[in-house]
Amino acid sequence: MGEVLALVEARLRTALGEPDARAAVTFLGTDRIEVLRFAEGDLVRYATLGMSAQPMADPTAALADPVKGPRAELVLTVRAGLADTDKVLRPLAVLAATPQVEGVVVAPGASLDVGDPLWPGAPFSSVLVAESGGLVEDLDLDEPMDPVRFLPLLPMTSNEAAWKRVHGAQALEERWLARGTDLRDPLRRSVELD
Repeated sequence: MGEVLALVEARLRTALGEPDARAAVTFLGTDRIEVLRFAEGDLVRYATLGMSAQPMADPTAALADPVKGPRAELVLTVRAGLADTDKVLRPLAVLAATPQVEGVVVAPGASLDVGDPLWPGAPFSSVLVAESGGLVEDLDLDEPMDPVRFLPLLPMTSNEAAWKRVHGAQALEERWLARGTDLRDPLRRSVELD
């Protein structure tokens, strides 16, 4: 477990630079989850560290495989200085603990909801999980372990989340793209959903 997390942290540092802050959260019955903050110009990136220590298990499987299975960490990028986004540390840790607590596999296209604003005044309580491989490259591990995927999180308003449930993740992403939505704006309004 420690070896995997050391490799994950090294990959994050290679892609994002040195973290300027880190916080750790431990929930009863789960492994410790850290959230690292990376500042880059007018952007702040938050990355989880700890979610990939164990593979995510299929909730229908009788026994969880301790070696094989998908592994991931979560990455959120927002514009700095517009909101108190550092309060997102605990909600991010909650999302990263979801596979251990609820036995779900977090994958691209999924919606994750914390039930409260992601930070004070945030119009978002949920996120859309996007495809990996962009900002931070996937990290290959020794066989038979699956690679660690670094999944970007895209904050969604409650209207966007409801629309996504009906029309799907791809349709919502296309709507954001067509309308030129700044998904890094921590105070943005919902995209037009006619």
